[in-house]
Amino acid sequence: MVVHVLEEMRIRALGVIDDAVVELSPGFTAVTGETGAGKTMVVTSLGLLLGGRADAALVRIGAKAAVVEGRLTVDARSAAAVRAEEAGAELDDGVLLISRTLSAEGRSRAHLGGRSVPVGLLGELADDLVAVHGQTDQQGLLRPARQRQALDRYAGAAVAGPLEKYAGAYRRLRAVSAELEELTTRARERAQEADLLRFGLEEVAAAEPRPGEDEELAAEAERLGHAEALASAAAVAHAALAGNPEDPEGVDAATLVAGAHRAVEAVRSHDQALAGLADRIGEVGILLSDVAGDLAGYADNLDADPIRLAAVEERRAALSQLTRKYGETIVDVLAWGEQGAARLAELDGDDDRIGELTAEHDALRAELGELAQSLTDARTEAAGRFAEAVTAELASLAMPHARVTFAIRQTETETEADGIEVGGRPVVFGPHGADEVELLLAPHPGAPPRPIAKGASGGELSRVMLAVEVVFAGSDPVPTYLFDEVDAGVGGKAAVEVGRRLAKLARSAQVVVVTHLPQVAAFADRHLVVEKTNDGSVTRSGVKAMEGEDRVRELSRMLAGQEDSELARAHAEELLEAARAGR
Repeated sequence: MVVHVLEEMRIRALGVIDDAVVELSPGFTAVTGETGAGKTMVVTSLGLLLGGRADAALVRIGAKAAVVEGRLTVDARSAAAVRAEEAGAELDDGVLLISRTLSAEGRSRAHLGGRSVPVGLLGELADDLVAVHGQTDQQGLLRPARQRQALDRYAGAAVAGPLEKYAGAYRRLRAVSAELEELTTRARERAQEADLLRFGLEEVAAAEPRPGEDEELAAEAERLGHAEALASAAAVAHAALAGNPEDPEGVDAATLVAGAHRAVEAVRSHDQALAGLADRIGEVGILLSDVAGDLAGYADNLDADPIRLAAVEERRAALSQLTRKYGETIVDVLAWGEQGAARLAELDGDDDRIGELTAEHDALRAELGELAQSLTDARTEAAGRFAEAVTAELASLAMPHARVTFAIRQTETETEADGIEVGGRPVVFGPHGADEVELLLAPHPGAPPRPIAKGASGGELSRVMLAVEVVFAGSDPVPTYLFDEVDAGVGGKAAVEVGRRLAKLARSAQVVVVTHLPQVAAFADRHLVVEKTNDGSVTRSGVKAMEGEDRVRELSRMLAGQEDSELARAHAEELLEAARAGR
């Protein structure tokens, strides 16, 4: 049963496009048109829907924004549907709506199932919905790293499991190596830091400061330094409150308050208000008496002791030495001491730590060696199956004698310490193992297998990539495939075989192909043409479904550039008939 994912795209004010609707059906849809128009219409629009990079230059000149909307049919149990619902999107009878708006100022907004979502979420869904392949993907397939990724993808869980364990051990080894490097290369600096900490801690310990001692000593120094002035002030205040024995004629506050109290006390029985005032005057007299007594005691106990003052100043000087170096206050100094002691313990334990890390480093290298061997074994097994499947597909793509193989090898290191041991020898390793994977192609019997970057022409490379994708479709399928000029460099019989193979792929997935080859377009279940019109001042694009006579005319144009050529029409009808018979 064909999975129909992408039903239609609505495009407005994107590039030269005024307003267009691209309706896609299950099976195989071919998109043709003037050079570049089909690509702009389908590939760029779909790229935006799938979270691709937005460029304000894509907005039609004079328009405020470009909008691309898509309708997708998805299984409610699929990973994409579950992720969309987690983001708050709603599915309408299995239909998911996606919208991307790009303003002329460069701002981009995305909506999914009626909810505003981050653009990155569209990219997450794309991995499960649509596989987009173009000429840049062909160039990417030339890189060994991409070839290794393709092999790992085909191998599935057989590689994914060991690779996950390997990646975790590799990250830990990097962290351990970095810490070891830090400990060993900065040993001198760390020793100097330890000496400085040790000296400071000994200096603080020798002084034995107490929390708040600096504030207490400052207050005592202030009092001792002004002892005479304080004593004189206390004596004057005492005389004012309690009187001076040497001046019996003098008037003091206690005597005056006592006279006031006697005056109101004698008549308090006549008025409750006055009685209350009499009580308050009595309280004032008692308070004056208490304060006068305290002043007398303060003056008697105040000792202007120069020896004590000198001792206090000496202690304050010692504490000032600490606060200048280790903190603004003694409390800060004591906090520094606690932190310094902990840091010193850490520095003093470096030798033990280096020993622990070295042991862990060696154990991790041994573990990585075992995991790398597991990866090599799994990749080697998968490479044989993968190469055989791709070779079989190439036979269906007019390359019957071509053979694809994988070269899996490792590079030995000059010293054992620089690598990990795999197969009894030290080899270079990285985040994905120790294997160097390269895809080799022997295009015909007798030709030695060579890297596809050197041994494949443009047309051969296109077919190798298509064969790889067809193999993936059987092992790790996605519902929709978009091929952007996958037939580049292909012509004649090879083009016919590419079209036939795409039609076969469309039996199990939705296939959309942007092509300029009539041999490929003839195999499509639905043929769309992107047309440009120009009124002399404005260029517009639109999409038209080709059926019946219109389709014959379009294939004639693609064949000969002449829609009304009888020979081209006959060839176009022959292509359509052959495509229908050869599916």
